[in-house]
Amino acid sequence: MHVPIDHLLLVLTGGGSRLTRDVAWGRPRGHPAGALSRLADVTMTPDPGQLPGGSTLQQLTDGVGGWALILSLVGMVVGAAAWALGSHSQNYQQSFIGRRTVLISGLAALVIGAAPAIVNFFFHAGQGVH
Repeated sequence: MHVPIDHLLLVLTGGGSRLTRDVAWGRPRGHPAGALSRLADVTMTPDPGQLPGGSTLQQLTDGVGGWALILSLVGMVVGAAAWALGSHSQNYQQSFIGRRTVLISGLAALVIGAAPAIVNFFFHAGQGVH
């Protein structure tokens, strides 16, 4: 239920004229009540270059992403080898673990590659909330 601010002020101040209420609340005469809340609005424009070390942090992020992709590739090669050895030796457990490792490594590479787009998607979705 939405209660107009004027009705709330009448209750809190015990009545009185509009001038009395405006002066009591520190507003100039005739000042709309919603304007004070708009003064408190903040905005954000992310820019890593605005802080010291922002470019270093970007390089560090790129390096960690590169290492993660390399490790994903290693996991995929090891998983494929285990899958092949398990299937040739009729070892179901080794074959299953190798197959699972290949799939997980592939999904890890997918997530690593899509991570910037996923973060940007949620950031822009959040910017649309008003």
